[in-house]
Amino acid sequence: MACRVLQVSTSGYYEWLGRPEPPRELRNKELTKVIRQIHADSRGSYGSPRVHAELTLGLGEKVNRKRVERLMREAGLQGVYRRKGRSNLVNQATEEDLVQRRFDVEAPDRLWLTDIAEHPTGGGKVYCAAVMDAYSRRVIGWSIDARQNTDLVVNALAMAVARRKPDARSTVLHSDHGTQYTSWVFGKRLRDAGLLGSMGTVGDSLLTG
Repeated sequence: MACRVLQVSTSGYYEWLGRPEPPRELRNKELTKVIRQIHADSRGSYGSPRVHAELTLGLGEKVNRKRVERLMREAGLQGVYRRKGRSNLVNQATEEDLVQRRFDVEAPDRLWLTDIAEHPTGGGKVYCAAVMDAYSRRVIGWSIDARQNTDLVVNALAMAVARRKPDARSTVLHSDHGTQYTSWVFGKRLRDAGLLGSMGTVGDSLLTG
């Protein structure tokens, strides 16, 4: 009946039904599956720019940003949009605060705290990024540089991971909302190490914990 209404032959319908999907449609399905996973891993916070960065820089996928935007829109996915206004956006965390200022833990490698300290020297300022185990209060990773950039905090994290080899998904790394800790590179290193990211407000982690 459907063939008669649509004025197509029955043989033509079954030929179309058995035809394989075009390569582009298959590719879109594969990308959408990966996009859904990236969006879920970000707790629904990533918009198309961050998802696109994960795809291209993190996974090596060759896809343009407009295609990612379209696929996210078709899948009903969107990031967290921060309204412009009088609120202080610097203090808004991109990771959930898993600590809530509860810094007492019952075992090592359950909670790590990280922050950056500035030190004046005769030759100018230097910056030290440190990672501290909240249980022992010992610094387990550090990095010193004349620049306060993402490499500074990534190197400190790498040292801590290499020395302690924490169990995946059982160690929380708590930081403030500094730009070094909200960068894509630091977030990827955090996930690669299997650590759970946690963020408070600016100045609310290592030095005040």
